[in-house]
Amino acid sequence: MKLVPESLRGYHSAWLTRDIIAGLTLAAVAIPEVMGYTSIAGTPIVTGLYTIIFPTLVFALLGSSRLLVVGADSATAAVLAAGLTGLGIAGVTPGSSDWLAFTSLTALVCGVLLIVARLLRLGFVGDFLSASVLIGFLTGVGIQVLSGQIPDILGIPKGKGGWFEQQWHWITSLSSVELGTLAFGLSTIVIIQLFKRFIPVVPGAIVAVILLTAISALTDAHTHGVAVVGAVKGGFPPLGLPSGISWSDVTKVLPTAVSCAVLIIAQSAATSRSFAFKHGDAVDINRDIVGLSGASLAAGLSGTFVVNGSPTKTQILDEQKGRTQLANLTMAAVALVFTLFFTGLLADMPKAVLAGIVFLIGVSLIDLPGLRLLWMRRRNEFVVALITTVTVFAVGVEQGIILAVLLSLLDLVRRQYTPGDYVIGQDRAGEPTYQPAVPGAQSLPGLVVFRYDAELFYANANRFADDLEAVISGAPDPVRWVVLDCGAIDDIDYSAGATLANLVKYCQAHSARFVLVRPDTQLLATLRSYQTLDAIGEDNIFPTLAEAFRAYRADPAASTP
Repeated sequence: MKLVPESLRGYHSAWLTRDIIAGLTLAAVAIPEVMGYTSIAGTPIVTGLYTIIFPTLVFALLGSSRLLVVGADSATAAVLAAGLTGLGIAGVTPGSSDWLAFTSLTALVCGVLLIVARLLRLGFVGDFLSASVLIGFLTGVGIQVLSGQIPDILGIPKGKGGWFEQQWHWITSLSSVELGTLAFGLSTIVIIQLFKRFIPVVPGAIVAVILLTAISALTDAHTHGVAVVGAVKGGFPPLGLPSGISWSDVTKVLPTAVSCAVLIIAQSAATSRSFAFKHGDAVDINRDIVGLSGASLAAGLSGTFVVNGSPTKTQILDEQKGRTQLANLTMAAVALVFTLFFTGLLADMPKAVLAGIVFLIGVSLIDLPGLRLLWMRRRNEFVVALITTVTVFAVGVEQGIILAVLLSLLDLVRRQYTPGDYVIGQDRAGEPTYQPAVPGAQSLPGLVVFRYDAELFYANANRFADDLEAVISGAPDPVRWVVLDCGAIDDIDYSAGATLANLVKYCQAHSARFVLVRPDTQLLATLRSYQTLDAIGEDNIFPTLAEAFRAYRADPAASTP
């Protein structure tokens, strides 16, 4: 049983036919899609096919997810291209053999980084990219990807410089549009959209590729100014280390590999988790990282670029009722057969066809519904998503990754630094009521029950103390009891412990009894080690709010003026 890959354990023979059909359908969608991604990565078209052969096979053997589809991905391809372009190394230009060697090296380094992430159990790293940041990041990638295909659809040269300069270039070059190229590009978009709308069970991308390539061949489109793919070298993927690479090159691609690794963990974990929950399967993100590291290493050793878990292709597999990685192995087998025997059919395919496919992929990444929901429900997170979006397409994808991580961490700190704080009272039925902790609020005459909805640590301890002191000093009646509701506090670091000790002294100096309610055992152990519990007193600890209120009402000192 241990020899059976985790993603295939418990396999039922009844799934076989559906898995194979789903795999064939997935191949029909994935093959033109991954070929299109090579225009983003700047590598030969055949390398896109390589990404869904050995990387897919290795993930199926090592990963845990039953459905996650691994292969070329627009986001990681964009990160890769941006990072290598920023190196500025002579000869390392898109389409060159040196460029391809560096993309494979980046995949190898990324694979090693993912192994380290697994050993350190860093699967949680993906959780530090908030949903709003991921929406903004993928939307920015989508805008960058689709805008990068516009010159190829129009048949005009791509501009140089930053994103805005590139857009200005094609806008001012519209008089030079190659009409034949434009016709192929627009036809691709129309065909895919029509099939998606009216015949969704048929992959429109493969129909567009076959039909428009045939038309191109019959009309000799390349002789009329339409740029075509030309001869595509097929055959078995080359196995081995990338040529012409030295150890010093590893440090050059390390920042790009780190960016890819973070994105792979975040995107793949989110995709794997969502589909596992949908089908009631167990989730093992750290095991999936093993599969993803193996997939990246396989990519680097088979002459292609970094791979990632694909949400779009995984969704297609799920829609086709695929149940396990056998569907993905079927896709890999079809891709291998196509690479071995049929790449010659691609020679007359217009480049505008691939550009049209990738253009629509970019459109699909733009999450307008997600942005709309953020605008309606969390304006501050909408701003974060918008900043991330603009940074990705206007400044750079790598910078967008860094900003995304920083914004997520800053948002986490902000939530902990400025949590909600409340003064708790009781209604006539004895149920707790909550009001903002502002001067003038009190639970009962002479009683303040204060709730702070965050752990106490060095960054928010002083704010916590200031808020509580303001409530105490602004209370309408002299405060006799100060009750700290510890329901949301399960830890206090040393700095916050010292602040809490001073707060206890402050209350006692003002003839107020300091009380803890609902502390857990770990919190009490921590306060005991700080000797703060000695100052509070064991008799000033209550397990529930109701008991604290009853004790206050029964305390003769509480009613003493």
